[in-house]
Amino acid sequence: DKGERRFEDLVVEESTFEDVDTELLSKYKEILNTNLSLEEILEARALMKKGHLTYAGILLFGKFPTKYLPNARVRLLKFEGNKMETGRRLNIIKEINYESAIPRIIEDIKREMHSQLRDFQYLAEDGMFKTIPEYPEFPWFEGIVNAITHRNYSLQGDCIRISLYDDHLEIFSPGKLPNIVTLENMKYTRYSRNPRIARVLTEFGYVKELNEGVKRIYDEMQESFLKDPIYTEPNSSSVLLTLENSIVSRKARIEENRNITFDPTTLPEKQLLVYGIISSHPGLNAKQISEILTLKKSSIETAIKGLKKKDIIEHTGSRAYGGYVVKK
Repeated sequence: DKGERRFEDLVVEESTFEDVDTELLSKYKEILNTNLSLEEILEARALMKKGHLTYAGILLFGKFPTKYLPNARVRLLKFEGNKMETGRRLNIIKEINYESAIPRIIEDIKREMHSQLRDFQYLAEDGMFKTIPEYPEFPWFEGIVNAITHRNYSLQGDCIRISLYDDHLEIFSPGKLPNIVTLENMKYTRYSRNPRIARVLTEFGYVKELNEGVKRIYDEMQESFLKDPIYTEPNSSSVLLTLENSIVSRKARIEENRNITFDPTTLPEKQLLVYGIISSHPGLNAKQISEILTLKKSSIETAIKGLKKKDIIEHTGSRAYGGYVVKK
C-alpha cells in the first residue's frame, strides 16, 4: 500500500497529552483492567511517543481529531427521494457531522441511525402486530465500523459519508480496498490497513478481527429477505457499500406519505413474506418461493391465492414455466 498502512504510526509533533480525551481514555483503562497510567497505556499501544500522539492516538482518543486531520469526520446525510439532487432541487433534509474520537463517533452514529431508520408493523397470523426493521442492524452498523476502522486516513481530501435514501443507504469510505483484499475475495480475506486502530476498537468491542463481518452482512441481509449488499470501488480510490431495503418497507413508507389504500404491512404473515419475495425476485413460482422461505408448498400456494384475490399479484408466462409478479 506504498506506506499508507503506517500512516497511523506517524507522530503528530504539535500534539501533547493535553489533546487527549481523558474521560474516554479512562473508560478504555477500565476495559483493559490495568494499573498502568493513562500515559503508559498510550505508550504501550504505540499511540504516543516521547510525549506526542500518533495519528492513531489522535483518532482514537483525541479531544478534537479534526484539529490535525480536517476530514477525520463522518457525515450523516438524509435525502428525500432515491437519489441526490443538486441546485434548487437539493433534497438534503438532515445533515450531521461527527468530529470526535472514533469510539464516541461510533456510539453517536449508532444512536442517530436508530432514530432515523424506520420500523414497520404487520399483522401476523396470530392476530398480533409484529415489527420489521427497514434494515437489520448488523449490516449497517458493521458497514459503518468497517469504514471508520479501515479507511485510508492519509487521503485527507474527503470524509466518510453515510447517505440515507428512501430505497437504500450508502456508506462511502475514502481509500481503495487495502492490500490483498479485493471485491471478489473480501468475504473471506482479512487485512487491516490500520492495525493499531483495529486492535483498540476490538478491545472496545466494536471489531471482532475474525474475518466474519462482511460474510455476516450478506447472511443477515439474506435472512431478512433483502437483496445482497453491493460493494464497489468508485474511481478506484474509495469503497462504497450499498444496502437496499425491501419493497415492503418501501411501500409502507410511500403509503404513509400518500395515504394509499393498500398497505402491505397489514398483510397476514405468510402473505407478507411471499409478497416480499415476489417483489424482490419477480417471476418465481410457488415451488421456488417455498424453497427460499423453507415453508411447505401448500402454505405458499394458500398465501399466493390470498394475494391474487386481493389483486396484489398476478401470474405471468405459461402455466408450466411462468411465475408471479406484483401487479402495477
